[in-house]
Amino acid sequence: MSYIKDNFLLTNKMAEKLYFNYAKDMPIFDYHCHLPERQILENKTFNDVFEIWLAGDHYKWRLMRNYGVDEEFITGNKSHKEKFLTYCRVLGTAFGNPLYHWSQVELKEFFNCEIEINEQNAELIWDWCNDYIALNKITPQKLIEQSNVTHLFTTNEIFDDLSPFPAIAAKGYKFKVIPAFRADKIMNIDAKNYVESIEKLEMLCGGIKSIDELETAIETRLKSFISVGTTASDIALERVYPIADKEAANDVFRKVLLSQPITTAEAEIFKGYLTYSLFRLYAKYDIATELHVGAMRNNNSKMLAKLGLDTGYDSIAEDNSIKNMSRLFDRLDGENSLPKTIVFNLNPKMNSEIMTLIGCFQSSEAKGKVQYGPAWWFLDNKVGMEKHLDDLTATGHIGAFVGMLTDSRSLLSYPRHHYFRRILCNYFGGMMERGEMTSDEKFVGKVVQDICYHNAIEYLNVNK
Repeated sequence: MSYIKDNFLLTNKMAEKLYFNYAKDMPIFDYHCHLPERQILENKTFNDVFEIWLAGDHYKWRLMRNYGVDEEFITGNKSHKEKFLTYCRVLGTAFGNPLYHWSQVELKEFFNCEIEINEQNAELIWDWCNDYIALNKITPQKLIEQSNVTHLFTTNEIFDDLSPFPAIAAKGYKFKVIPAFRADKIMNIDAKNYVESIEKLEMLCGGIKSIDELETAIETRLKSFISVGTTASDIALERVYPIADKEAANDVFRKVLLSQPITTAEAEIFKGYLTYSLFRLYAKYDIATELHVGAMRNNNSKMLAKLGLDTGYDSIAEDNSIKNMSRLFDRLDGENSLPKTIVFNLNPKMNSEIMTLIGCFQSSEAKGKVQYGPAWWFLDNKVGMEKHLDDLTATGHIGAFVGMLTDSRSLLSYPRHHYFRRILCNYFGGMMERGEMTSDEKFVGKVVQDICYHNAIEYLNVNK
């Protein structure tokens, strides 16, 4: 039997009351994920548990690499079964890693299987799950609806095909799938295939030979996204760059279009200006901005060449760009062009710096107009979430918090919300039992429900 019990992560009676009476059955709003919308649209029955559990999930791939597993058993040519059995073997000794918890909970929630995951049980689990998939005809729709998801925001590049979204809406699922607008491939001017990205945008918006024409094309595409329900955008930066002069950015842009090399400093000029331009655009159309900072991407150039982007070779960056973030927010705020913004920070050393900065740019436009986003990516574990709650409550306002997300490519990632909810309830329950906050269970329970769901629904305007 699984070691996961009903009181998992709940260390006091009040925590149990908050979780089971208020948090557990709340719906899920997954406002940032990387699920493929076409998979949701096609809604095909899965062939085996590998397709749901391991395909495309670089969280699991990293864990296997850390155990010395050959790449053939991760992204290589070994069979689905061999890869699955290998993951079970690796997971059996990954004590304390969130995947050790998440995978066990996923097994129970989605396959009604409470067998402990390890090498000895791997074959039995493989057969159990595959029989369950075949018997119940498991599809993406069933997994999402079973998880009580009402809305999910996919992450879509500026030139992505938007036709799947109205097609999904026409299917009448119990949940809404909405694209979040992302212009990273237009931002990253130093990327190897940058001109190809501009050419994709030109196919949709016409010729782009200057920064003015680029900004016009971006706005045109944003309107197309808004027409299918978009209320949020994503920007991912290793660090925030100084706001640059528009003409200087235009000079860099033209050099790249002419296939001329640019320096790192020139790339940062372009990124600094375009970040500012995008924020202004999002404010114009009341699009909330999800700003992700602190990831150092594609560290292993050999594996980047072999496997491509988003395959598990990113890490936490050390760059401190708090002054640049301050100047960006200040200029936008002075121009009445600072949109609602959620700052996702990957470097926990910067929690307090960012938390105290966002407190300088709040307004009555929205509760928690500038948000400190949830513990994210390498921090969405027990230690990271508890530190996040410590820092958020110490210098911010927990009652305005928009709660958890999956940030995942896996349809089985929704137990991460319950993992967070248990930690949140345990955090409040501990303070209540220590006499550090009100003991009014119903009042605190309502705050828990707001954090789990209602705050994000209100903040991101999905029902407008």
